Amino acid sequence: MKFSTSKIELQKALQKLSKATPTRSTLPILSCVLIEVQDEKTILKTTDLEITIQVEIASSYEKKGKAALPLKTLLEITNELPEVRVTITVDNKQKTTIETDLGKYDLMAKPPEEFPATPKQENPRTIKINGLVLKNIIESTSFAVSQDELKPSLTGVLFKFSKKNLTAVSTDGHRLVKHKRIDFLTEEINEEVIVPKKFLSYLNNQLSDQNINLMMGEKYLTAELKKDIIITKIIDEKFPDYDSVIPQKSNKTFKVDKNLLLGSIRRVSIFSNKSTHQVALSLGKEKCFVTTEDPEKSSKAKENIIGEYEGEDITIGYNAEYLKDVVGHVSSEQINIKLNNSVSAALFEETPKRENINNLMLLMPIRLND
Repeated sequence: MKFSTSKIELQKALQKLSKATPTRSTLPILSCVLIEVQDEKTILKTTDLEITIQVEIASSYEKKGKAALPLKTLLEITNELPEVRVTITVDNKQKTTIETDLGKYDLMAKPPEEFPATPKQENPRTIKINGLVLKNIIESTSFAVSQDELKPSLTGVLFKFSKKNLTAVSTDGHRLVKHKRIDFLTEEINEEVIVPKKFLSYLNNQLSDQNINLMMGEKYLTAELKKDIIITKIIDEKFPDYDSVIPQKSNKTFKVDKNLLLGSIRRVSIFSNKSTHQVALSLGKEKCFVTTEDPEKSSKAKENIIGEYEGEDITIGYNAEYLKDVVGHVSSEQINIKLNNSVSAALFEETPKRENINNLMLLMPIRLND
């Protein structure tokens, strides 16, 4: 195998591919990038067995073939090179030579046969979606995905496609996001799929204002971005009944400036207990406060917040980290918080709401210390 390409072309490809290379693995081949030189193109692949990334680069070839090269070494030398032409040669004994105008570097490749086969899609259904629409969905939901591997159904975002709308839902048991939009319709697809967060996070960094293709199979989901292909396993679990935990009515509402509330929470939470991160919203017709107290360190804080409150006085506790996340992900300048009592979930809504989009966030309270 022998081909040449520019340093920039190779560097950009390897940086993308590094996202699907595990930092630790019992399979040494997974630390490699599979390079396949064909007649008209050169394809590079990496996988961590959960996500597979395939990138096509512009190159000129002298000899077709395949080789698995250590990605970390290849990326490090590429990062250190100036803008030069890079030629990579691999012989029949896997001896690899990287040549530039500056010098020559030798290393050993691994047999390409050891590299895992690329998953094949069975009966895929294709969905075309604008990159910025998908980006908005990912950014609105992925922060509430669970990291608990014992609950695999919660480690991804549920995408529910229908003829009338697209609904995306994420939850970790403390927070829940339901992002519903009617500006995206799939006439022929009416189904749901749980997509892993890692795949969505990678996609989010690559998306632009261009349409991309999502191909949904029985076990895998594939995204096509120009000449890049990203494949992930679908989470084959049942997503919990999220609608049943969303309060349908509320008897208390608090309308407040988003940045004002977020600033208060950030400042007050500095003085909260570092284990519980406990803060409280004390809401009343006369005054509203964000408070915290940590008896262990004899620290406490209290800030007045100006807003429009309707309902009986209430004091409700939250984990400050979760509360900052939810408030910070409201896209409008004003937030409408709907509550019932100190032990039931509160709803956080944008106000005014965006046309064609309903983004609803739910946060469970925590018990306040006496």
